[in-house]
Amino acid sequence: MLRTDLGVDLDLLVVLVAALWGAATGALLPRAAYRFSVPSGEAWRDRCPREHPVRGWLGRARCGQCAGGEPSFASRAADEAVYGPRAADEAVYGHRAASLALVTALVCAALAAATGTRPELAVWLLLAPVGVLLAAVDLKVRRLPDPLTLPLAGAALALLGLTALLPEHAGEWTTALLGALALGAGYLVLFLINPAGMGFGDVKLALTAGAVLGWYGWPTLMLGTFAGFLLGAFYGGALLVARRAGRKTAIPFGPFLIAGAFLGVLAGAYAA
Repeated sequence: MLRTDLGVDLDLLVVLVAALWGAATGALLPRAAYRFSVPSGEAWRDRCPREHPVRGWLGRARCGQCAGGEPSFASRAADEAVYGPRAADEAVYGHRAASLALVTALVCAALAAATGTRPELAVWLLLAPVGVLLAAVDLKVRRLPDPLTLPLAGAALALLGLTALLPEHAGEWTTALLGALALGAGYLVLFLINPAGMGFGDVKLALTAGAVLGWYGWPTLMLGTFAGFLLGAFYGGALLVARRAGRKTAIPFGPFLIAGAFLGVLAGAYAA
């Protein structure tokens, strides 16, 4: 157990800082989640449900113009039907900042607890908010936006490449690169076999998952991949039991791919 000169547990301090980072970055995600949450083929949103302009990508999903004026009965009814009565009252048009902040804080704290003070923790903390954002969007509209998935894969490999140059790192950049290619190729095969069951956005996201899992080696890659499919199977089975879906109902797989990668990284970091 590492301690600072002041007697503070350094590992605990790292976890607390990571949680604060997660809370701060997660609170900035609602506006981006709202703007990206459109069906495939449609342009990103640039207006709130009452047609006021939405500027920027980071911040709360709340319209100041809606909050400053009394909405019409029809507009209010439409907002309540889509976002709930509280959203109509408070001019909130997307995810609550508190919910995304909490999820991101928990994810970042868990990563810090598993990784400790090793330099790859910085990479995990930079990637985690984007993973939460992707999961939120995919759950909403079953879409993984290209402006997030493709740059994320490149950023993961570039950041891990820099991390490999630092002392005390616990992974290998070569296996991260090969893991990205292997998992991306595997998902591509699944997409070609059954395009209705696997979206091409999942293929692109698999590049990032393969990179972060491959950093800790092939066993971690296999564990994280299996965990993703297992979580997706449990979710689909639960929907079938609850009669909320049929055998041919498509489900968003991105959140389970991300969750599997998260669990795999936790296991790999603890074992490293």
